[in-house]
Amino acid sequence: MSDSTLAVTERVVRTIADVALENEFYFAELDGVVGDGDFGLSLANGFRKLMDEWDTLDRSSPGTFLKKVSMIITSRVDGVSGAIWGTGFMRAGFAAGDKAELTADDVIAMLRAAEEGMKKRGQSDVGDKTLLDGFIPAVDELERVLKSGGSTQEALDAAAVKAREQTEVIKPWIAKRGRAAYTGERSMDTYDAGSIAVAVMAETIAASWPEISNP
Repeated sequence: MSDSTLAVTERVVRTIADVALENEFYFAELDGVVGDGDFGLSLANGFRKLMDEWDTLDRSSPGTFLKKVSMIITSRVDGVSGAIWGTGFMRAGFAAGDKAELTADDVIAMLRAAEEGMKKRGQSDVGDKTLLDGFIPAVDELERVLKSGGSTQEALDAAAVKAREQTEVIKPWIAKRGRAAYTGERSMDTYDAGSIAVAVMAETIAASWPEISNP
């Protein structure tokens, strides 16, 4: 088992958890504009439970670790959000398999598996004004930079910029999924809380990468 690969995986998940916990009320406030306002609270509840059980998680491989993360998130994040976020971690874990070392190609494959799982579980896609409108373009940008010979840091920086840009691109749209979809045109010119969460997480991972990658 590669300690470095597992440690990096752990630190990425821990960074995501920190963002969810630190922005609990901010994400809830965003969601409350046209949604039911529970996104930030329920997401934080899931990651808070994850932190409670952090030391007990199976760390036999990065993939196994991610699958255990998925089980906790799915069970503690209410509604469709729990299923979507949990599915993302689960599909990424399955894509990683039992590999001890994860290459850049492996990570891209994991992210693609996560996005396909979230699409299916949420019955949504790019254009529906959901977190996928930030997540998928960000993964596209990450892959583009890596394939063109850029460093991991450059790829993460570019992905974070793209994720943030997407929050503005989709702001004028009418939501087609989630509670916001029930408000119709009222959802125009509002931020999607899920895509904002993706942007903040991407930015935080990029900014923290020097520490994350050198555990």
